Amino acid sequence: MKILMVLTSHDQLGGTGKKTGFWLEEFAAPYYVFKDAGAEITLASPKGGQPPLDPASDADDAQTDDTRRFKADAEAQTHLAATQKLADVTEVGFDAIFYPGGHGPLWDLAEDKDSKRLIEAFAAADRPVGAVCHAPAVFRHTLAANGKPLVSGRRVTGFTNTEEEAVGLTKIVPFLVEDMLKANGGNYEKGADWASFVLRDGKLVTGQNPASSAEAAKAILALLA
Repeated sequence: MKILMVLTSHDQLGGTGKKTGFWLEEFAAPYYVFKDAGAEITLASPKGGQPPLDPASDADDAQTDDTRRFKADAEAQTHLAATQKLADVTEVGFDAIFYPGGHGPLWDLAEDKDSKRLIEAFAAADRPVGAVCHAPAVFRHTLAANGKPLVSGRRVTGFTNTEEEAVGLTKIVPFLVEDMLKANGGNYEKGADWASFVLRDGKLVTGQNPASSAEAAKAILALLA
C-alpha cells in the first residue's frame, strides 16, 4: 500500500497576524493508522519541506495519544520536515490520497492546481480520496469526469458552520467548508459538533472535524482491503 498525504504550506490566518497551518491530530492520527497497517507513506505540500503547524493544535488541551506518539517519534518528525513539492508528485504508483486539515488548506490547497490535478487523477482512476475537517476545502474546484464538481450528488461532510462559529473564525476564513460543499452540489451531512463523523461515498471519504481523523483514515484502508 502506498498512500500520499498532502499538507498545507500556508501559515497566515487571514489578516489577523496569527499563525495557522495543519492541525496536528489530523496529521498524526491518520499517519499512524496508515503506518501501523504497513502502508508506505509519502508526504507532500505546495512548497515542500516543513509544513507549518497550527500552534493551537499544539496546545496542551489539543493533545491525543497520536500527537504524543508523534512528538516522541523522531523518524516521523524527520519525515514531516521533508515533504516533497506537490508540483513534483504524480498519482503514479499511489493507491490513495489523503488530506489532513487545519485552516491552512482554505487558502492554499483549495486553489492549488497541482492538488486539483492529483485529486482528479485519483478520482478518474477510481482510487480512494480522503479529506478531514477543513481539508474538504480541496474539493472547491475539483471536477469529476463528467465536468461537474467532484462532490456533486455525493454524500460529504467537513467542518461545520457552527464549529467555525465556535472557534470565532467565520469572518476570517475565505469561505466556509460546509457552504462550499453545498454550493458544489454535495449532499452535505454532519454529526454533532466536535464528535467523530465520517462519510464514504464510493471512493470518496470525508471527515467532519479533528475527532474524525482516525476513522477517516480507517475508511480509506477499508477501501484498499
